[in-house]
Amino acid sequence: MKAKRVVVADDHPMVRSAVTEALKQVLGSSLQVTEAGSLAATKNSLETDEIDLLLLDLDMPGMNGTAGLSVLRTEFPAVPILVISAIDDPTTIHRVIELGASGFQPKSAPVATIKLAITAVLDGKLWLPVDMQAQPTNMAADLATRVAQLTSGQRRVLDLLSQGKLNKEIAFELRVTEAAIKARLSQIFRKLGVRNRTQAVILARHFLTRKPNR
Repeated sequence: MKAKRVVVADDHPMVRSAVTEALKQVLGSSLQVTEAGSLAATKNSLETDEIDLLLLDLDMPGMNGTAGLSVLRTEFPAVPILVISAIDDPTTIHRVIELGASGFQPKSAPVATIKLAITAVLDGKLWLPVDMQAQPTNMAADLATRVAQLTSGQRRVLDLLSQGKLNKEIAFELRVTEAAIKARLSQIFRKLGVRNRTQAVILARHFLTRKPNR
């Protein structure tokens, strides 16, 4: 089995150690961990190799809260990001998901819950705190409303996109031009309030397939 390459970004060594232990329990020997204690170190780690997952704290040198997440999401759009942070107010969680993170988990959660979050994100699912999964929230309702605005044709395009198909492959399957697919994707991104394919796929996998997180 190919090893999973994970960056654990937190400025507290004890937290990095605890998160790394949770990763080992999920992935066993199929794991390569790189630790980082600042935004700059995180960027360096992401540039060195193809990373399967970034576990990110919002409160470390250089981050400036969600501003640092925005920088990482822009520079490394293909890397799934699970934010594990003590800054866990609803506004911050909403912003984290809007910026394209694959999930948010409060740092205060037990290791067992953090393991569930890691597993969900590695499976391509959107992860929210357990209390937000159990009952509807304004954030979840808002995201669901955005997806509901898509036409059946746009949902089909988004479904094919979530399967990893390229624009030309989607165009071939739907028997339209590649330019038409690009136009539809622009419409989809606008309706969903996302900026790229990665963010759109995260929402698609959660709200179109309705796969459970647990």
